[in-house]
Amino acid sequence: MAKRTAVLLGASGLVGGYCLRGLVAAQEYSRVILLVRKELSLSEAGVPANRVEQRVMNLAETTSGDFVAVTDLFCALGTTIAKAGSQPAFRAVDYELPMHAARAAKEAGVEQFLLVSSGGANPASANFYLRTKGELERDLTALKFPALHIFRPGLLLGRRQEFRLSEALAQRIGPLLNPVMIGPMRRYRSVRAKTVGDAMVAAALRGRSGIFTYHYDEIIGFTRNQ
Repeated sequence: MAKRTAVLLGASGLVGGYCLRGLVAAQEYSRVILLVRKELSLSEAGVPANRVEQRVMNLAETTSGDFVAVTDLFCALGTTIAKAGSQPAFRAVDYELPMHAARAAKEAGVEQFLLVSSGGANPASANFYLRTKGELERDLTALKFPALHIFRPGLLLGRRQEFRLSEALAQRIGPLLNPVMIGPMRRYRSVRAKTVGDAMVAAALRGRSGIFTYHYDEIIGFTRNQ
């Protein structure tokens, strides 16, 4: 595969941070560009600054010019309704920003879009969170990228920068429930954020065209196949 250029949205998040480390470690990427609201401390993340270009900007104002000569766009943007403060504010981060960037990227000729979504995402769901995630998947599909990779993890395991009590409790319980989540429930098993981030990079490097959706078994399969 020829040298590639990646743009990453959401590098400060749990999955985004691991995706960033994976991109920097992959020699297939000659450039890794972060579009961020505020500059990240790469040294604290253990990332060599000479491998990363940071562009501080309003993500709602991205244009096709931000994606010139970019091959792969990774999107790990996400928040919670509680943190955002309202459903409209949540939708602005989890739907509007990714779609705005995706349209600009498609116009610029980006080949692959890789998205962290959610297990249970469905545009017809009665649950606002899952409905928003499903609508994003649906509308990204309509853009017809040469390759669209959608990752639908269950509970994400890993240490976040901000403390969330309910999530901290869930992270203790989730792994204990994995063995009894079988059959149709298996796809909702908790999974390490690092595993998801690594899987995103591995999926991009396969260089396949089409639409791909990954649940628990497919996500951990990338690690097993390395």
